[in-house]
Amino acid sequence: MAAERVLRSHRGAILNPFAIVAQDGNALSLACLSAEASAQGLAVGQSLSDARAFCPNLMTAPENPLQEAGFLAGLRRWAGKYSPWVAEESPASLLLDITGCAHLFGGETGLADAIAQDLLHLRLTGLLGIADTPGAAWALARFAGQAAQAHRSGDAIEQEARATRSRAFKRRNWERGGSAPARLNGDTNAPTIAPAGQTRAALSPLPVAALRLPRDTCTNLNRLGVRIIADLIGLPRASLVRRFGRDVVLRLDQALGADPEPISPARRTHHFAARLSLPDPIGLDEDIRAGIDRLLPPLCDRLRKAGRGARQLRLWCFRTDHTTQIIEVGLARPNHDPDRMRPLLLLRLPDLDPGFGIDTLRLEACVTEPLTNIQHKGHADAVETARKLRDGGNSMADLMGRLGARIGLENITRLHPADSHIPEKTATRMAAAYCAPATDWPQSPLRRPITLFQPEIVTIQDAGETPSAPPRCFRWRRREFHTHTATGPERLSPEWWLDDPNWRGGTRDYWRIETKTGERLWLFETKTREYSGGWFCHGDFG
Repeated sequence: MAAERVLRSHRGAILNPFAIVAQDGNALSLACLSAEASAQGLAVGQSLSDARAFCPNLMTAPENPLQEAGFLAGLRRWAGKYSPWVAEESPASLLLDITGCAHLFGGETGLADAIAQDLLHLRLTGLLGIADTPGAAWALARFAGQAAQAHRSGDAIEQEARATRSRAFKRRNWERGGSAPARLNGDTNAPTIAPAGQTRAALSPLPVAALRLPRDTCTNLNRLGVRIIADLIGLPRASLVRRFGRDVVLRLDQALGADPEPISPARRTHHFAARLSLPDPIGLDEDIRAGIDRLLPPLCDRLRKAGRGARQLRLWCFRTDHTTQIIEVGLARPNHDPDRMRPLLLLRLPDLDPGFGIDTLRLEACVTEPLTNIQHKGHADAVETARKLRDGGNSMADLMGRLGARIGLENITRLHPADSHIPEKTATRMAAAYCAPATDWPQSPLRRPITLFQPEIVTIQDAGETPSAPPRCFRWRRREFHTHTATGPERLSPEWWLDDPNWRGGTRDYWRIETKTGERLWLFETKTREYSGGWFCHGDFG
């Protein structure tokens, strides 16, 4: 699929063998091949240097997982015409539950023919398998008609000692310049549709690799003489589990239908976007503003009809040099009002570089949320709500949106109460755009500083009268302070069920210190069973 995606984008301009190249450590290997490349004897996993030796006119392109995933997602939406229950199986597979759908196309054979015909029109190559279980359909699509390969190939050189074998050239016809077979030792006309209730018979002649087992497990099974699924079905289950693990038995049961394997289709995604293609490139701010004004009304109409509001907008500016400039803004509340989106986009226009000109604008609501209509208690309540909205009822959301366009919505936070006696854990910092203001702050009789900071070392100049008393004179932040009054101590112990690095010093005795110069500080002394630790300043009462 990855190779044909690139070939489709070039619209038939590439006639040579083509392959997608992946980075495997420090080496480059083939990840996907076109039909012409496969006919030349190239194989997936082969190193690029060996592939160029076999096929000097090979053309390559680097793999792009993101674009390939997007292309597969597009094929998933296309496959919705055959079944409403479609799931993706990366990197290049689709899984359809056609229960109750096949009769609409004249049966399973008619459905398979329709899919094959549509793939032909899309210039894509596909392998199809239909069976009672997903595992059986997977096996038929990939291994129908293929005979199991023997562990030993019959080549005397390959079966010699390791040192001799490493110096020998593998004696395969297509590696000596001949053409590669389409299917090794297989029947290209083998049926890929298993009749209902005959899954076991359809899977029995297939190799054990059709059970989606790891390569090492398949190799070990072949060494024991277990080459096809029929050989595996008759073996004792306990021995298989002890020797190869649970996966072999699980995959076999899933393929035969003894162990359920439900299909998890992708969730429905909402796409809201508007596109404006320009006859001539633009670069002035006034022209870009005019383009935004053209895009916002149709986008908001689609959002309003779907009952959703945008939380994040993305403006794509496609330049004439085939590069893209992207502007993203977030909204503090879901909204489909163009008058509230336009100012946020205009705030980000100075960050836009039009270059040699912009020929296409695309505005997308990449994150949306459902919007529910307000249920009014009566006419008076509806009038009051309309008046509040007209007088700026969303002023706080607009303010957060404007601030978020400059510094990011994630940097605007609110404090919410938390259940902990540790001073720095009594509140949790949360994103203001995604939470409501806290109204249930607990009333505590304990006084806490207005400002908390990381504990800072305090140097004792004159200790107290007793070992447990606060210092009469201390130095903090390169200043000397004299204690006027001291209130305490308030002993706090760490949460023993948590390993907090900041509280590994043990129990603390906190004091509220008022200095002779008017500062009100929160000092504590660490306490252990053996000795008393140092003094630290943890907050300022202001």
